[in-house]
Amino acid sequence: RRFTALEHIDLDIFSGEFVCILGSSGCGKSTLLGLLNGLNKAKSGEILLDGKKLKGPGPDRAVVFQQYSLFPWLTVKGNILFGIRQSGKKYTKAEREEKLQEYLKNVGLTGAADQYPNQLSGGMKQRVAVARALALESEVLLFDEPFGAIDPKMRQELQELVSKLCTQEKRTAVFVTHDIDEAILLADRIVVMEPGKISTVIHVDLPRPRTKKNLMGTAAYEQLYRK
Repeated sequence: RRFTALEHIDLDIFSGEFVCILGSSGCGKSTLLGLLNGLNKAKSGEILLDGKKLKGPGPDRAVVFQQYSLFPWLTVKGNILFGIRQSGKKYTKAEREEKLQEYLKNVGLTGAADQYPNQLSGGMKQRVAVARALALESEVLLFDEPFGAIDPKMRQELQELVSKLCTQEKRTAVFVTHDIDEAILLADRIVVMEPGKISTVIHVDLPRPRTKKNLMGTAAYEQLYRK
């Protein structure tokens, strides 16, 4: 029996925009993200980045997965340095060190630089994953439900961190989630999916920084919770 995971997807994402892909399990969110990162291949249609057709994974896109995907044999410092080296930028040793310290500070892990992944909590591992993704200096950041396995307090801290860093660095971000509050906290636009298709796109007109307290009563909140 043939199964169509996605059909008639038509979506523009603009430079510097933070877009959340929102929907229930099995609706095609991760399949769509897999097409964007090049790990999945579409049977028809095409995906363009700056007018060029994507043909597979590339350094112009960095991915943060739900499972931390860190190199266990490298320290926090080593994992982030890997990202800096893979960026393709010809930094001197001193410049790499300066970049490293900047990313460590940004994600609050300066004191844990020499620890290995098995010595870190889940939230700390995901901070390293975010820092490594940023260190790649890719045009686009892709997040596949990265905070799904993290406790609520740390999840909120990571949401605020990702929102702040992507805004500061003017990164284009696509973030998959099934959590309505998370989508409103993070997104400039929310792409709501039903099985295999986009059902609606919602603009979030809410200044940053955002907190859960100021979500209620917004147009996006009322629209999403009525669905």
